[in-house]
Amino acid sequence: MKRIVHIARDFKDTELWDIEQNISMTPAQRLKAAWQLKTRIFPRPKDVRASHPR
Repeated sequence: MKRIVHIARDFKDTELWDIEQNISMTPAQRLKAAWQLKTRIFPRPKDVRASHPR
């Protein structure tokens, strides 16, 4: 994911920029970004079956 920095003067300018960014992305790009954020915040848990040998 490419990081983009935008410095705004006020909240309204920030909201407009955010909307423009969302509109300019394709649905596939939005899904990819959402998946990357999800996996960064909630990494895959370890398999609990591996921690309990038979």
